Amino acid sequence: MAFGNKHGRQDKHSSNTLCFRGTVVIFVGVCVLAVWMLNSSSPAPVERKTFSNIRKINPDPEIPEKTGDSPPEETKENTSDGSVSFEDSPGDLPDDAIKGDDNNPQVEQKTDIDKTSDDEKQTDGDQGLHEEKKSDLGKTFDEEKQSDGEPGSNEEKKSDGDGNSDVGKSFDGNVNLKEENPTDGFENNDKGGQKVIEEATDKMTDGDKSKEKKDVENSLQSEKDGDKYKEEKEKNQSEQRSNGNQEVEEKKVEDNKLPETLPNAGQFELQKENTVVPGNWETQAAESKDERERQESSIVANPEEKKEEPATGQVEDGGNKKEQSNQVVSNSYNWQLCNVTAGPDYIPCLDNVEAIKKLTSTKHFEHRERHCPQEPPTCLVPLPPGYKLPVHWSESRDKVWYNNVPHTKLAEVKKHQNWMKVEGEHVIFPGGGTQFKNGALHYIDFIEETIPDVAWGKHSRVILDVGCGVASFGGFLFDKDVLTMSLAPKDEHEAQVQFALERGIPAISAVMGTKRLPFPSAAFDIVHCARCRVPWHADGGRLLLELNRLLRPGGYFVWSATPVYQNKDEDVDIWKAMSSLTASICWDLLAKKSDGFNEVGVAIYRKPTTNNCYESRRTNEPPLCAEADDPYAAWYVPMESCLHRVPTDEERGTEWPEEWPQRLEKVPFWLKGDLHDRFISETEHWKRIVSKSYLQGLGIDWSAVRNVMDMKTVYGGFAAALASQPVWVMNVVPTDTKNTLPVIYDRGLFGIHHDWCESFSTYPRTYDLLHADHLFSGLVKRCSLVAVMAEVDRILRPGGYVIIRDKVDTLNEMENMIRSLQWDIRLTYTQEMEGILCAQKTMWRP
Repeated sequence: MAFGNKHGRQDKHSSNTLCFRGTVVIFVGVCVLAVWMLNSSSPAPVERKTFSNIRKINPDPEIPEKTGDSPPEETKENTSDGSVSFEDSPGDLPDDAIKGDDNNPQVEQKTDIDKTSDDEKQTDGDQGLHEEKKSDLGKTFDEEKQSDGEPGSNEEKKSDGDGNSDVGKSFDGNVNLKEENPTDGFENNDKGGQKVIEEATDKMTDGDKSKEKKDVENSLQSEKDGDKYKEEKEKNQSEQRSNGNQEVEEKKVEDNKLPETLPNAGQFELQKENTVVPGNWETQAAESKDERERQESSIVANPEEKKEEPATGQVEDGGNKKEQSNQVVSNSYNWQLCNVTAGPDYIPCLDNVEAIKKLTSTKHFEHRERHCPQEPPTCLVPLPPGYKLPVHWSESRDKVWYNNVPHTKLAEVKKHQNWMKVEGEHVIFPGGGTQFKNGALHYIDFIEETIPDVAWGKHSRVILDVGCGVASFGGFLFDKDVLTMSLAPKDEHEAQVQFALERGIPAISAVMGTKRLPFPSAAFDIVHCARCRVPWHADGGRLLLELNRLLRPGGYFVWSATPVYQNKDEDVDIWKAMSSLTASICWDLLAKKSDGFNEVGVAIYRKPTTNNCYESRRTNEPPLCAEADDPYAAWYVPMESCLHRVPTDEERGTEWPEEWPQRLEKVPFWLKGDLHDRFISETEHWKRIVSKSYLQGLGIDWSAVRNVMDMKTVYGGFAAALASQPVWVMNVVPTDTKNTLPVIYDRGLFGIHHDWCESFSTYPRTYDLLHADHLFSGLVKRCSLVAVMAEVDRILRPGGYVIIRDKVDTLNEMENMIRSLQWDIRLTYTQEMEGILCAQKTMWRP
């Protein structure tokens, strides 16, 4: 019985052993099959991409591709074309999973199912799981290190110039991490896998248990680590989102590095100085110099008066001194606040107290004209106390911050005319004016009803408003698709032009005095004067003759003043004088009508389109201007009491431009041959640049941009490319470049002549964006770039932007000055000695 029992126990043990071994064989087969399936389903290694490939696949046009610090040396590989490519990063592998023969996680792994060594199984299994889980984990091993301050090397990351490599970081310093939505293929396998391990270990010997359990546990270890890294990633992302702005700003201050962005030069079309200019046209400086010399040779000049005029020699002498000053200042950039009487409202060429004191007469408003200091200031204008970033358009048309323009005189003097009023922290503009106290819109409609051919926004596009007040007339004409150049002096009616620009309405500080206005001949479709207090009939009608020069043949002069509708003795005398003067210069009085709603009247005149009337006058009074007179010369050229002829023989001005908006794209009929092609080329050039990079790639908040200046324009292509945006552009044609300003007016845009070695006729803080294409490199030999940069700082609003395109050496100097002003560098990019820089002005004052 005992024997029998023993034998039975042996048979039972043998049977159990066979069952166990069978189970082990089946389990091993299942494990091998599982490993093979995992390896066969792993994705192929990520394709290597060169820098050029990365630039081309930018998924978000509003966040341009950026390149930062180079990745670690072991992740670089030189390609045949000399570019640098990146290999795959090791990803989120646990420590034991990245141990290879050479400890190099970049070694390519094979998936041969015939491998039998434990090390090979571990490497294959872990690498296969890593490849399968790569999209799930979302962050690579290097990216995890980066979150602790170490740079990563994944080709999918973007880098800024500060050394940060956060994905999707925008130019304004905000970290915008893109959220990932991974599909976790192993999410439901954790419990099942653990159960298989437990059941198998119950039936295995200690050695088999140790070996098989190790294989299976290692095969699933990456999944657990992946979940761990996934949780850490989400935690890090949350921390980055909450602290990103502060970290980035601190990093910018610490490193002060230049962000290298948008490496695709095609977006900027970097090129040498724009050559699409007519080679046979003179500069405004040359035209004006010739005209001054012609006038001086025809009269006996007063030597004392000569000293008052800013002759070209004075500018040249000043230029030599400015260069010496630049040598001293440019090395230190020791910016200081201007110590001037005008304070925050300082306009150097209009507040030159010393020059104004030396004037022998102020009868013709000489004290309101430009008198620029020989040495342009290099100081910075202080901000008014409590200054705030301006109200955005179009809300700004109706209200602005009081502290930005803290002047109340107009509110007190003109309160019965609804110019403006102060309410709490704001200055409110009801839309009234001296001649339209019940609203500008009714007054505008009244003019068109009186003369339907005015056709606001179609036939009439570019307007000059003389004596503009706070520019409500021009502000409401925007509703009619009309551009208005508002003009008023800096006089006892304080801050008229400053209020206009703060509202987002075009305006300049100027006066109808002794000099021609800095506009070309036959520029404006309509000239408007609503009780502008200009004595048009005085001095032989010299001021009205200047308007005649500016008015396009067939254009209108709209005059609404008390002599039109009141019967006081003074008004009657002025009306008689104006009637005689307008008849002598052949202006037709089309209408004289009263506006019962605003209780005013308006007289509308039309300039002739031929010289027939001039030639048939009984007396040559006022006289016709000399044949040699250049009506386009307008830079410090004295006015004359003479009548300019109407152009003939298919010259500019003999035809009215196309109706708006066709006028914008239509090549002026008088641009022939090569000039015609150059116009088209320049227009398309700026269309591409503005649409591909300026509106998307510079990090500019265009909702905060209203007043724009193109500091050096040719045909107005930059302004034309922005025509669909709610902005207006002041096109400046520098006096030392070809005089193309007439082209700009013919296409329905406006602009002005200016010499950037002098101060511009505008108040401080009046432009939101300044654009300069190869301007500063042309100024280096004539004036101090430090003084020019001080002027840029003066007219640009805090929070405003500057875009500079120029030669690399000039760009570097401008960048150094901009950094010394504590501005935020948004972008720089250079290629083949040409470059672009975009920066944003801050509130910093020394």
